[in-house]
Amino acid sequence: EPPETPKDFSCQTQDMKRVTCTWTKAETYFYGLNSPQYTLSKTSSQKMALCKASCPEKCSCSWDIGQQRIWNVTVTVENPLGKKTATDVFDVKHRVYPTAPLQVWEESTDTEITLHWNYEKIGIELFWQTEVLQPDGKVDLHNSSDVQSRHKRVTVRGLQPYTEYTARVRGGAAKHFWRWSEWSQPLPIRTKEGTPSGKLDIWRVITPVLGGQNVTLFWKKTPSFQANGKIISYEVTWEKLEDSSKRERFSFSSVYNSTRIFFDNHSYRISIVAKNNVNFSLPSVLIISGAPDNSRKILFCSFLGTEELKEGQVNGTDDGILISWEPRNTYDSYIIDWCNFPRLQPCDLQWKRFGPNTSSAVISSAAFVPGVRYKFRIYGSVANKASLLEKKIGYLKELPPRLDPTVRKADLTYNSVMLSWDFCLTDESETGFIRGYHVYVSPIQGNCNLKGSKKHILSGLCKYTIDNPEEKRYTVEHLMPNTKYKIVVKAFTGGGETPIVNFIYIDTPYNSNMLYFVFLLVIVPTLVAAVCHWKMKWVKECCCPVIPSPNKSKVLSFKEYKIDSEKVLKVNDCIPDVLAMDSNTEAQKL
Repeated sequence: EPPETPKDFSCQTQDMKRVTCTWTKAETYFYGLNSPQYTLSKTSSQKMALCKASCPEKCSCSWDIGQQRIWNVTVTVENPLGKKTATDVFDVKHRVYPTAPLQVWEESTDTEITLHWNYEKIGIELFWQTEVLQPDGKVDLHNSSDVQSRHKRVTVRGLQPYTEYTARVRGGAAKHFWRWSEWSQPLPIRTKEGTPSGKLDIWRVITPVLGGQNVTLFWKKTPSFQANGKIISYEVTWEKLEDSSKRERFSFSSVYNSTRIFFDNHSYRISIVAKNNVNFSLPSVLIISGAPDNSRKILFCSFLGTEELKEGQVNGTDDGILISWEPRNTYDSYIIDWCNFPRLQPCDLQWKRFGPNTSSAVISSAAFVPGVRYKFRIYGSVANKASLLEKKIGYLKELPPRLDPTVRKADLTYNSVMLSWDFCLTDESETGFIRGYHVYVSPIQGNCNLKGSKKHILSGLCKYTIDNPEEKRYTVEHLMPNTKYKIVVKAFTGGGETPIVNFIYIDTPYNSNMLYFVFLLVIVPTLVAAVCHWKMKWVKECCCPVIPSPNKSKVLSFKEYKIDSEKVLKVNDCIPDVLAMDSNTEAQKL
């Protein structure tokens, strides 16, 4: 193909002594002796080449400019199918592309960095740009003008103490800016240490003991606290409120974040500071109230086995555990503390502070897992003194109970069974709040359709629900006599219940009333029939005689036909079929 006009043709200088022109070559598919030939020359005299072009990938050609400042140059590309040219007219002072700074070093304080560098002077004023890369990835650019010296410097202020930064420098012509030089090599810089800013967040756990109280102190860095160096120790100081002249102090290595101190029954003021190689942080203060009646209180609580505040139940959400409390106007802040691992010792105590206008919060932690009971204590704080306000217990997510109730008694009748069971409602290892119980009943053979029950969908068992977890007794009625049943009692939580297994079996007795009825209906008539059969002749004579006794005849019931006490049959109108005489003697009497 014939050559194309050279693209991106431009010329520039780095030292005001030598000019380099560059352009992009195009593919013509000629090779060897027929390859494109590039010639750079003055436009006014194209027969005299200024330099020999080199074209590995991008073409370039350099020559010494001497004292000439205005140039009009032409690049010509030629192959057997034709030639093309491109022209550039420029003032050398307008095409300055400085070299990168030769050497960069720094001086620093806790909040400032001063960068120094050397560069090659080329006889024109340069403009410098410093880039400072902060730890969060943010880039700050600082511009500075030139001074007539081989040594250049710039100061960057407003930095954080004991913080890692990265800096680099580049330059360009102050007048008739053409382009920036390359960046200098990145220079990592750490500012010096400074006085810690802010305060530590401190908290305590008080355990009453004989003669005083054990106070476990905790401390941690807050987002607003800046160590501004390497923390080498923490210092804990305490003094009596009544006598501040007697002050005690302990220093702890930076690897510690808690300590336990015994205090007597006086009130104390406790302060904790962090220390680096420069200075101390501002003190964080706690006031511990005295407890002169601790000994009596310990014995009293030990005897009763109860706590002063009732624990309220709280619920888990998708984001954590929702805690709410009744706000009080007397406090300037609230604190909630809890253990990340309540079943371990130490339990990894955590705490969080809230403002005076807050009455609820979602407590979240990566350590929270379903089925574990977490305890929360809510304190109100004023003038560095905290008071316990409320206690809460809750789960991130409730799970079914670990164990089933233990059925300890089953009182049977022919049509009912009264069940009673044991179940510990105060077990802190329980996986959910016990909401109540389910009683499942079914005959061994056949389906269950007891009156007053609901049918369990999956198992087909009859189901009874007791919604009061304190109620541990229930009577199942409308059973069939002389029938075998299977029964199980299940506790349920907000997470449901465990699978229905481990039945107990009962046999209802016969119905005694039914036996009595059967006795009256069957046995008595049978006995009567037997007696009648045994005394057949006597019964026949009494009930169905061949010749009825007149005195027993209902026919002879007329009062006027009586002689003394004997009934008399008047035979005036009676025509008998047969006349029989029992005996002559009786006949004579008649």
